[in-house]
Amino acid sequence: MRDDRRLRSDRHPVFWVLLVWALGIGLLSVLAFPYIMERRFPGPDDVLRLVQVRDLLDGQGWFDLRQYRINPPDGVAMHWSRLVDIPLALAILALEPLVGTAMAEWIVALVLPPLILLAVLMIVSRLAWRLFGRLEAVFAAIILVLWSSFMIQMQPLRIDHHSWQILSVAIALWALSWRSAVRGGAAAGIAMGLGVIISLEVLPMVAGFGAVMALRWVRDHRERLWLTAYMQALALTIVIAFAATRGIPAASPFCDAISLPHIGFFVIAALGTGVIAALPKLPVIMLAGLFTLVGALGLGFIAISGPQCFTAPFGVLDPLVRDYWYANVMEGMPIWRQAPEEYLVAIAQMAIALFACTLLILRRRDWQRRWWQEYMVLLIVAAISTIATFRSLYFFAVLAAVPSGWLASRAVALVRDGKGLVARVFAPVLTYLVLMPGAPVAVGSQLLQSEAHSSPAIAGSEEVRLRESSCDLARSTTGLAALPRSTIFSPLDVGPFILLNTPHSVVATGHHRANLAMRDVIAGMISTPDEARPIVERHQADYVVICTDIAEPRMLAQVGGPESLVARLLAGAPPDWLEHLDLEGPEALKVWRVRGGR
Repeated sequence: MRDDRRLRSDRHPVFWVLLVWALGIGLLSVLAFPYIMERRFPGPDDVLRLVQVRDLLDGQGWFDLRQYRINPPDGVAMHWSRLVDIPLALAILALEPLVGTAMAEWIVALVLPPLILLAVLMIVSRLAWRLFGRLEAVFAAIILVLWSSFMIQMQPLRIDHHSWQILSVAIALWALSWRSAVRGGAAAGIAMGLGVIISLEVLPMVAGFGAVMALRWVRDHRERLWLTAYMQALALTIVIAFAATRGIPAASPFCDAISLPHIGFFVIAALGTGVIAALPKLPVIMLAGLFTLVGALGLGFIAISGPQCFTAPFGVLDPLVRDYWYANVMEGMPIWRQAPEEYLVAIAQMAIALFACTLLILRRRDWQRRWWQEYMVLLIVAAISTIATFRSLYFFAVLAAVPSGWLASRAVALVRDGKGLVARVFAPVLTYLVLMPGAPVAVGSQLLQSEAHSSPAIAGSEEVRLRESSCDLARSTTGLAALPRSTIFSPLDVGPFILLNTPHSVVATGHHRANLAMRDVIAGMISTPDEARPIVERHQADYVVICTDIAEPRMLAQVGGPESLVARLLAGAPPDWLEHLDLEGPEALKVWRVRGGR
């Protein structure tokens, strides 16, 4: 691609990609129509993101990312980036004079994720078009739209940060194909810099793109500008974005987001890369030694300035929080912790993309073979990242779309032009497997699932997903909102909805920097009422609230046993220090006043 600029008579199939996008969003909207109309956000993180944007628009400081209504009065310093808040806040401000605040929030949450999806589809399909042609470009878009774990992050009302990270990976991949080493490396560095500022989840892909550019340097000394431009743009973007969104804070004990130790590492790596690039051509062994030295210097800076950054961000969680909250955040768990219907589909999708890329390596020559070898490096990095942390599967999806789209187009060509019984039978099966790998593995997943299901701890209605709860958590509950402003002791998943729809504060939500408050909520729920009361009173909570039909309180009741506070509340037998309030609202939302409270 950097050497080949063949004249093309065809054009990028913008219309067909737009059609694929429209059909994908249309299908998502139909499936989620009741949730969209009732403004039921996909998850608590989307809700808390809107709370953070509201606080910003209501006058909270730009550099102040503390949520003061979580664990009051101290609050919780959030690890989220203002970069994601910017488009949400600007769009709401633009629409607010026309339709009002509530409608503006709904429209923005509805429209922004599909627009990010459109940008990703256009980038990926354009890369496939440049490599192959129009048909492959369309199939690359189709592959992404059919990839459910990817589309979940692009659905209407999904306003958390994941879609922006996916877009950053797509832009970096596109930049890798540019002719100019300086422009391409810099664009990839900027995209990855913004992505890693948004969240450290993208860090493996930062390393993956760096590895590809290092391979280019090893193959040809003249290609060293790729890595040099990438590292310098990456470090500069991180420094500028950090200063613009975080200010210049004092040393922080947190390493779950880009912090000063990370910045020092990237700056040292960028300066070291520039120095090495300025040297005459060196043997590979000397290059490896110099880069090892630069890496050691960067790691040494982290060891001096923030040794806690060598531990996993969730490694410091209290055992209760780790076992009964983090262990249930399945997207953050390894692939083998997922349900069979999840990991089997993921394995099939990854295997197809790796197989397609292998075929392309074997079939291509010269620069195209080198390109697909580099592409394989990215796929392997994304696959390893997915195995370790399942949510990385949507990064793999962006990369997989191009080779899988090519394989789908070849399968369709075999269906159209194949001769002989084998080709006519094999081609439709291959087409089906490439486009819909999840369907055939569904049968296998059912066979692997255990037929034994744990019985509910509490008799009554079956558990439902948070979004489907009859508590109507996504919209304001009149009775709860009308209570005097106070602190509420509630399960972690319910907290963000209380913050969004009422003026109240909560003890904790499912966000790990409130580790000790989260521990208190879990401990209070699974303890006996007598043991729980001092915990509730220590947080000066005036009300206890639970939603009876979601999984979290029922899981905690299983842990705590029938005499635990949460089990007593689910069974309708509260302790005498709680007074039930019969408020206007759904029956599943239960509210008690703490007797003797403020």
